[in-house]
Amino acid sequence: MPLTTVYETDIKSLPLIHKGKVRDIYAVDEEHMLIITTDRVSAFDVILPTPIPGKGAILTQVSNFWFSRLASIVPNHLSDLRLEDVLPDPDERAQAEGRSIIARRLRALPVEAIVRGYLIGSGWTDYQETGAICGIPLPEGLRLADRLPEAIYTPSTKADVGDHDVNVDFDHTVDLLGEDIATQLRDISLQLYKEAAEYALQRGIIIADTKFEFGLDANDTVVLIDEALTPDSSRFWPADQYQPGISPPSFDKQFVRDYLETLDWNKTAPGPALPDEIVQQTASKYQEALTRLTLDS
Repeated sequence: MPLTTVYETDIKSLPLIHKGKVRDIYAVDEEHMLIITTDRVSAFDVILPTPIPGKGAILTQVSNFWFSRLASIVPNHLSDLRLEDVLPDPDERAQAEGRSIIARRLRALPVEAIVRGYLIGSGWTDYQETGAICGIPLPEGLRLADRLPEAIYTPSTKADVGDHDVNVDFDHTVDLLGEDIATQLRDISLQLYKEAAEYALQRGIIIADTKFEFGLDANDTVVLIDEALTPDSSRFWPADQYQPGISPPSFDKQFVRDYLETLDWNKTAPGPALPDEIVQQTASKYQEALTRLTLDS
């Protein structure tokens, strides 16, 4: 785990394009951008003031692992440019080393492609109220954290920083993107989840749900962008502790969410600081997820 903690970056040699909840994005040229994954953590769409040391490097390693493993299903946004060519200054490069990628600049699609394999989170709330998730009917009598009969695609709109994503149905994405692209996003997302969930289960991790983001290249080819199947974009549960009917322990930032739920906080900015114990335990969970997924793979 890196000795340095990076909450935000300050790269003077490149123009800042966007500062997201976790990532700082800089323009390299018209076709490439530098994406630095910081140690910021967000919960309930609010950036918390306390970083998780090493988190950015772990998320980068996990994403790159999945980008490589799943490349036969969908192309991704990684380029062949080297960090030292983009950031020749060693002080600037230190902010990005081990926690960055140089990606192709694509047209990002305004949809969070969410796949759920288990009944948890907002899906559980929706099911209790309607017997369905995002309008997709489910069998009666399912319990919290039950495995769904089959994975389902429940997209949402992408929110600006500080706003909340909004769950939508598939027809809404057709209106946004057109039927061809919307169908590709759904089918690719379900295939990515299936392949990843089967692999992770062999490593003792249940991927309860996850989200993907996609863009289009100059030929309108769908490309996987942002991050892939990380502890930030997914719920990871230890398979040996899984038990339907209760919210399982997790390897991901659900641990942070669970702590925040015990506080008198209205889930709007500014977020509360995290105590050292929560920071250390969360960092350990991220590290364990990386180790389980990638060790000897």
